[in-house]
Amino acid sequence: MSSYSRSESIERTGRPWGWYETISEVPGNKVKRIHVNPGQQLSLQKHQQRAEHWVVVLGQAQVTLGEQVLTLEVGAHVDIAIGQVHRLANRGATPVEIIEVQFGTYLGEDDIVRLSDDYSRT
Repeated sequence: MSSYSRSESIERTGRPWGWYETISEVPGNKVKRIHVNPGQQLSLQKHQQRAEHWVVVLGQAQVTLGEQVLTLEVGAHVDIAIGQVHRLANRGATPVEIIEVQFGTYLGEDDIVRLSDDYSRT
């Protein structure tokens, strides 16, 4: 059994809807923890170069996938294909957190095509 310690720190990035932390990033995948404050939502968006897998770890998440709207409890998960329209929302009174695993050849934050945004971001 081997053990190792990680020396890098995890930085929290604030957003109008809450925050995210990048937990791990290597070529081809990135893992983030995303926190959505009560009553807030991310933009309705899609990505050109990455797919995502979301797992709910806190609260009750409302997830839009194309025309479908799902309510996901802790432990539930969903896959988002490259180019699929999606949104994460928190309609409840307590925080929502998901773990997001991104897969693709390019994982930059500028690979977001916003279709609708409560905070007037483009």
